[in-house]
Amino acid sequence: MLIEGETAIAAYKTFRDTAIFTTKRLIVRDAQGLTGKKVEIYSLPYSSINMYSSENAGKVLDFNSELELWTRAGHIKVKLNKGIDIRKLDKLIASNILK
Repeated sequence: MLIEGETAIAAYKTFRDTAIFTTKRLIVRDAQGLTGKKVEIYSLPYSSINMYSSENAGKVLDFNSELELWTRAGHIKVKLNKGIDIRKLDKLIASNILK
């Protein structure tokens, strides 16, 4: 799915989904349905992100870190596993949005 001149910077996998941060965009693979055979793929160029927020996982019963992205077309929520360095993602997104 990568185009010429685009490279993957970081990739994160949850139980069923995958988020790949590249030099040009975020690619999210969203498995749907009971079996997960139906797959939807989002391609979100950094230039279309208007705002974002991040939330690290809590200590006891909070198992996910979350990244929310707002665009003119809508809003996307990416749930990541506990233990992910969400602040590293903050820096990655900010450096690509604010160039």
